[in-house]
Amino acid sequence: MDTIPLNDLGRHNAALRDQLGLAAREVVEGGWYVLGGQGERFERKFAEYCAVPHCVGVANGTDAIELALRCLKVGAHSRVLTVANAGMYSTIAIRSTGAVPVFVDVDPSTLCMDPTSLKQALACQPDAVVVTHLYGRLADAHTISGLCAEHGVPLIEDCAQAHGAQRDGRKAGSFGVMGCFSFYPTKNLGALGDAGAVVTADDALAKRLRQLRQYGWESKYTSAVEGGRNSRMDEIQAAFLSAKLPQLDAWNKSRRRVASQYSQGIQNPRLHLPGQSGDDFVAHLYVIRTAGRNGLREHLRRAGIASDIHYPLADHRQPCIADRFADVALPNTELATSQVLTLPCFPEMTDAEVQRVIEACNTWHD
Repeated sequence: MDTIPLNDLGRHNAALRDQLGLAAREVVEGGWYVLGGQGERFERKFAEYCAVPHCVGVANGTDAIELALRCLKVGAHSRVLTVANAGMYSTIAIRSTGAVPVFVDVDPSTLCMDPTSLKQALACQPDAVVVTHLYGRLADAHTISGLCAEHGVPLIEDCAQAHGAQRDGRKAGSFGVMGCFSFYPTKNLGALGDAGAVVTADDALAKRLRQLRQYGWESKYTSAVEGGRNSRMDEIQAAFLSAKLPQLDAWNKSRRRVASQYSQGIQNPRLHLPGQSGDDFVAHLYVIRTAGRNGLREHLRRAGIASDIHYPLADHRQPCIADRFADVALPNTELATSQVLTLPCFPEMTDAEVQRVIEACNTWHD
């Protein structure tokens, strides 16, 4: 019996083998490999997809968040509100600027930032808020952006898991002053290596981002913006992403198909399933919760089904910073990290594979 993987990138990219091969050849033969026509083409296409004027390609999703913060002149002694259950990525970006993360608890029903907790946390007068659209589900972006506007605090969206998610006709990345994307290979829109981008409607921010991603240059070899670095999307990844972007909506639809089958088919009362929704959920990950996580994971392993934990340790409990946040209490976050388990969910999953996962979940008991 073949093992059902958590994700299958070989299967995923095989369908586009010819297009990806052509894209690679165009770059190799073109002789320009960084900040050229392929990057400009993808930036234009992805900005159009997100319905915002600007897209700035960078090296990866974590850099995207860090450079967005630097764009807002966040630095030493700044405070940035964020969640602690999203894999440490935003926290690392915040700390890389010299700023201090201030953690906000999550809504127990969505595991995204809780607007009520955010409203209380805004009293500390932060310099920015980073909201993560976790597992492919839009956070309560309308409410969160409204709260930030009331307090005069810029909102940055972490859209690394939410390419194409939308609510009321507005896509992820268009609710805040900037939206940050990762194109890591497993993402809904994934490169064949590392890549990221920041989207924005603000001309001045876009200009500053383009400077920050290349040493802070105002012109060649003249650095006018402090905090610049080398963080550029290379041409071959841009070409791959341009080839894949037209398939994104279809892939998201297939992910939703898998998620819908799980939600209808898994009937085990010991398992808490994610709530269903429409276009605001692109099913990057299908994450269930159970107090018996280790037992279920072993049961799935014996059935030939891969699983993972996204994420097992909250940011404020990570060994590298735990001593600084010993007095932070995030009850919803900490309960979630002890219970979450990710099931296989990718566009190419067959109905037979989905049914095997459903049957395994339904036959598990403590």
